[in-house]
Amino acid sequence: MTAVLRLRSLLVLVAAAVLFTACGDDSGDDSTQPTPVEQDGAGGSEGTEPNQADIEFTRAMIVHHEQAIEMSALAEDRAEAEEVRGLATRIGEAQQPEIDRMQEWLEAWGEDAADAGTGMDHDGMEMGDGNSMGMMSGDDMEQLEAANGPEFDRAFLEMMIEHHRGAIAMAQDVLTEGSHPAVLALADGIVSDQEAEVEEIERLLAGLDT
Repeated sequence: MTAVLRLRSLLVLVAAAVLFTACGDDSGDDSTQPTPVEQDGAGGSEGTEPNQADIEFTRAMIVHHEQAIEMSALAEDRAEAEEVRGLATRIGEAQQPEIDRMQEWLEAWGEDAADAGTGMDHDGMEMGDGNSMGMMSGDDMEQLEAANGPEFDRAFLEMMIEHHRGAIAMAQDVLTEGSHPAVLALADGIVSDQEAEVEEIERLLAGLDT
């Protein structure tokens, strides 16, 4: 009888050891599973390589945003209407982070981000159809810098609505021709955000006439 009890005890111990080992293996498998990582989409992982339209859009939009920020900075001490100053502030706060993000993309793609900076000729920027992308010429910028008060408000709003429409056209083009998920997401946001601002600018312009 004692021998039987000892055998049963041994079998119980063996079964417990097998069960423990199996549980340990399951736990180890779970710990080695890769954790999904949210990506900005700017890297070169499979399926996220930019095409030429993505790269050209990113380069051009950096310069386009830079001029919008330059125009908006003038409003701080030249605009008379508080609504104009508020719009200008929001444009700068929204577009500088986008510039930073696009410059990071170019670097991740092995492109020279410096080439997309303010050294580019604004007057020479054109879309595929040969039309201006809404960029202001040197003369336009001089006119805006020289204006003050109500004159500045009107010039700024009229120029910015043209500028925004150029950005919207650029974004719509890359939504058709581009392939990179991050670029397409940014372009979609530009279309929706700047279309809303165009409507706001039109209301502000109408208010100047009353």
